[in-house]
Amino acid sequence: MASPNVHEFNESNWEAEVVQSSVPVLVDFWAPWCGPCRQLTPVIDKIADQFAGKVKVGKVNVDENQDLGSQYNIATIPRLLIFKGSAQPVQQLVGLTNEATLSKMLNEVV
Repeated sequence: MASPNVHEFNESNWEAEVVQSSVPVLVDFWAPWCGPCRQLTPVIDKIADQFAGKVKVGKVNVDENQDLGSQYNIATIPRLLIFKGSAQPVQQLVGLTNEATLSKMLNEVV
């Protein structure tokens, strides 16, 4: 069951939801066919619940939003980018990760 705190980001809402966000934003670039992406989903859900109100958490389907994937040079997925009041990420992580590592990264930007 997906967390209600996980947003769906796309090319039409990217500017408002990510770039202009008043709180840090964790973005998970993923695709439905990607095994490691599916494995990461429960971690993303937990993080979204844990950081609710402090960090906005969302996902970008790279198959449906190829321009965003190109803009951020997403060549491998899953890829996690953290944004904080800018169009450029302040941190990134490539591949499958665990809750503790992700929590530590987010605590550094909150």
